[in-house]
Amino acid sequence: MPEITTPDAASRVMAPGVTVAIIGTGFGGIGMAARLRRAGVTDMVLLERAADLGGTWRDNAYPGAACDVPSHLYSFSFAPNPDWSRSFSAQPEIWAYLRRVADQEGVTGKIRFGAELLSARWDEAAHLWHLDTTDGRLTARFLISAAGPLANPFIPDLPGLGAFEGAVFHSADWDHGRDLTGRSVAVIGTGASAIQIVPQIQPAVGRLTVFQRTPPWIMPRRDRAITRPEQWLFRHLPVTQRIARTAIYWGREAYVLGFVTSPALLARAEPVALAHLRRQVPDPGLRARLTPAYRMGCKRILLSSDYYPALAQPNVTMVTEPIVEIREKSVVTGDGTSHDVDTIIVATGFHVTDYPIAQRIFDSAGRSLAAHWSATTAPTAFRGTTTAGFPNLFVLTGPNTGLGHSSQVFMIEAQLRYVLGALTHARARHLTRLEVRPAAQARWDRAVQRKMPGTVWLTGGCHSWYLDDRGRNVTLWPGSTWSFARRTRRFDPDSYDQDPPVSG
Repeated sequence: MPEITTPDAASRVMAPGVTVAIIGTGFGGIGMAARLRRAGVTDMVLLERAADLGGTWRDNAYPGAACDVPSHLYSFSFAPNPDWSRSFSAQPEIWAYLRRVADQEGVTGKIRFGAELLSARWDEAAHLWHLDTTDGRLTARFLISAAGPLANPFIPDLPGLGAFEGAVFHSADWDHGRDLTGRSVAVIGTGASAIQIVPQIQPAVGRLTVFQRTPPWIMPRRDRAITRPEQWLFRHLPVTQRIARTAIYWGREAYVLGFVTSPALLARAEPVALAHLRRQVPDPGLRARLTPAYRMGCKRILLSSDYYPALAQPNVTMVTEPIVEIREKSVVTGDGTSHDVDTIIVATGFHVTDYPIAQRIFDSAGRSLAAHWSATTAPTAFRGTTTAGFPNLFVLTGPNTGLGHSSQVFMIEAQLRYVLGALTHARARHLTRLEVRPAAQARWDRAVQRKMPGTVWLTGGCHSWYLDDRGRNVTLWPGSTWSFARRTRRFDPDSYDQDPPVSG
């Protein structure tokens, strides 16, 4: 995106180090950079704190890590992959896909590895972002955060955890040097990561103790290998893969009725999950502890066909008493039982509702985005993407853009189109500043929150990571993905304050 081209303006504009800086190299960052390059914008940098790209699919390399969205839908529409090996792809294959897309789209060379963002500060006089990273400083006209909600592991505050003498690691920071063969292992948590980890490590460990706070609803995982003839067809007749993707999309989209419009519809799926539980867990006592007491969909619905059988093995103990203390060689629960372990795997998810990256982004007065959101009750963003008070900032997978029923990549692509529209608008009109108007953001947030009260997330009888500490859903989009895509199809300049070039 070239800077101002008019002769009088060119001498007055304070030029940025780069036009666009992108934080993160997961699906959001790679997708944004690819779309920018296709639009002719090459003056950009991607800031990546790690030594390789990939975001959550680089970090979550634990045994059994895989996606619970079908492969053909969990990928970019502009970069189809005819060679998916399974209907639900494993972590190594998704990570390889992201690296391949980055290379093919000319994005890899734009990445600055080992450059963790320490702070980003808006300079109102110059209409620039000043970025301080572990690899130096730079300025950018526009800042795009693609840090994602699954970037920072959440470790609960368990008394004594620091004094534990064995190994402790989060599922997103797996200790691949730790041989679990014959060990006494504790897995804390029974969410999406845990139900994939447990079946993989159970055969090798000596003793496995799984600490469960709330049982999840689990449906059978209908995974299968994609045949070579299918792959041939997808490769040589791409329209067939588009048809498969479309069919998967609309099949998933139908689920939104149960999540948003009529949660009672989800009750029809509960017998399927309960029958799955009965088939795989013959022990009635264990089965009772694994039976959810809330409406399906209130928490994330999980897919597994091997988790329940693993729990039924003789070397596995399911503990539902709360953890009260960690000692040097054990985990102590509320009933006074001391469970001897030498390894603790923390599978308790991520910092989602508090957006850690928001603590490092500051307005012109020095107030962080996190503080701004706290002062306004909860994180909000216009079209899930822009926030008043923070010009030229775009947030991918921002507030209320998450999903409980379909592919997050679809939502990301909708935001990519919107952001690209904003930058194209700015380039065409030689603008150096775009800021969403507070009234537009407030109207958007009211419209989103008006849809929440009848959703399963607020009526289903549970408390999930979708909700913040006030019980407000700041995470999920209360509607269909196509409705979000329609609302972000075009950039709406009338909702923004727009400034011409400023003098340097």
